Amino acid sequence: MVDIEQTALPGIGLKHEFTTRSGRRIAVVSHRTGRRDLVIYDKTDPDQACETVQLNDEEAEALVELLGAPRIVQRLNDLHREVEGLVSLQLPIPSDSPYAGRPMGDARIRTRTGASVVAIVRGSQVIASPTPDLPLAAGDVVVVVGSRDSTSAVADILNHG
Repeated sequence: MVDIEQTALPGIGLKHEFTTRSGRRIAVVSHRTGRRDLVIYDKTDPDQACETVQLNDEEAEALVELLGAPRIVQRLNDLHREVEGLVSLQLPIPSDSPYAGRPMGDARIRTRTGASVVAIVRGSQVIASPTPDLPLAAGDVVVVVGSRDSTSAVADILNHG
């Protein structure tokens, strides 16, 4: 577990810092303006920043996706090892799906099957814990977790209604 320290920066925003296992201090400064700075501190002087990278919203989201997507997959794999009978499927939304272009909630996946949609992969973007109002698009990959039967039923719903 990584300990993250949060510090209020009056007039600026918030700073979140942690130390890596190798001893490097890393911080993210979230400015009230919406800008974010990724700060890497000098290994020999943890109070001296050796690199600061300014990120706009789009760049920050891209970084979160790059760092977060493998973590989601790893958590699912860990869960599979822990819970017998639990499976996950990655189901692409075909262009002729009755739910392409419609909110995910219209499919009533959890109600009809008992399976849970835990993420949607849209291009290089991972949308974790998608809300029912999120429109599905042809080409999206829906990540579903449940029993073998319930996840198979979701595939049928997404393909045929």
